[in-house]
Amino acid sequence: MTTQDIAASGTAAGEPIDTVARGNSRLYGALFIALIVGLLIAPHLLYPVFLMKVLCFALFAAALNLLLGYGGLLSFGHAAYFGFASYVSAHAAKVWGLTPELAILAGTATAVVLGLIFGALAIRRQGIYFAMITLALAQLIYFVSLQSAFTGGEDGIQGVPRGNLFGVIPLTDDRTLYYVVAAIFLFGFLLIFRIIHSPFGQVLRAIRDNEPRAISLGYRTTQYKLAVFVLSAGLAGLAGGTKAIVFQLASLTDVHWTMSGEVVLMTLVGGMGTIFGPIVGSVIVVSMQNYLASFGAWVPIIQGIVFVVCVMLFREGIIGVLSRWVKRPL
Repeated sequence: MTTQDIAASGTAAGEPIDTVARGNSRLYGALFIALIVGLLIAPHLLYPVFLMKVLCFALFAAALNLLLGYGGLLSFGHAAYFGFASYVSAHAAKVWGLTPELAILAGTATAVVLGLIFGALAIRRQGIYFAMITLALAQLIYFVSLQSAFTGGEDGIQGVPRGNLFGVIPLTDDRTLYYVVAAIFLFGFLLIFRIIHSPFGQVLRAIRDNEPRAISLGYRTTQYKLAVFVLSAGLAGLAGGTKAIVFQLASLTDVHWTMSGEVVLMTLVGGMGTIFGPIVGSVIVVSMQNYLASFGAWVPIIQGIVFVVCVMLFREGIIGVLSRWVKRPL
């Protein structure tokens, strides 16, 4: 939904446009304050490592949502950027001896380069063809990771040192590292929020809703789609690189196609095309993985049932339904 759409709906309901804008601003302000407060007190209530996993996947899902929910491009290969950035960050920290922030930046930069190359190939097609190309390219990265000595093959890269932030602050303590991860998540999340509410974001939604009309208005849609693809890949890489430092491990799981499927489910369950939906979706999925682990082989079945129920009851995602109820974009 564009700003013009929101304004039009508010006017139709008898609300002036500026009243709607002020209402949205106050709502976003309150939600961001609640999010920051929640991030500050969360490690005192829950296990910090679990929370860091949630934040990494929340950023990953938000990155995919930028591409899918606002760009209208379904990628089945985002694990390539998440996972390969994880490998590069782990290698940079363990072998090259870089500090954690530089290692994460190295992984993010690698994801940006991959996104630029793969995006230039994929955006030449649309719909299911685009999705299949992204999946094929991600499988290429998976087999490279499986065979390469750089990635450690099936063993992955283990024993990654957390190191000292800026060479000064040791990250061996889980709670200290949690606040670093929370800061990285907030940076990525606010960047996505700014992109969505910029003129660039408005053009993206116009392309998503009616690309021929956007072309007729003079927009170079291919360049916009490539730009959002690269941004999404870079943010996914930021999440992957952070995860490697948190868990001191980079493995084939991070680049497998099932990882791409998981993040798509997080986005759909939370609410595609919503701002806070990916956070809710990642909390639900990661919590199920963590707390249902004792059920063993039954975990995928239970997850499948939960996903079916969510899709049946919340077709717009949980946050999408809430947005409709409160009549404000969330």
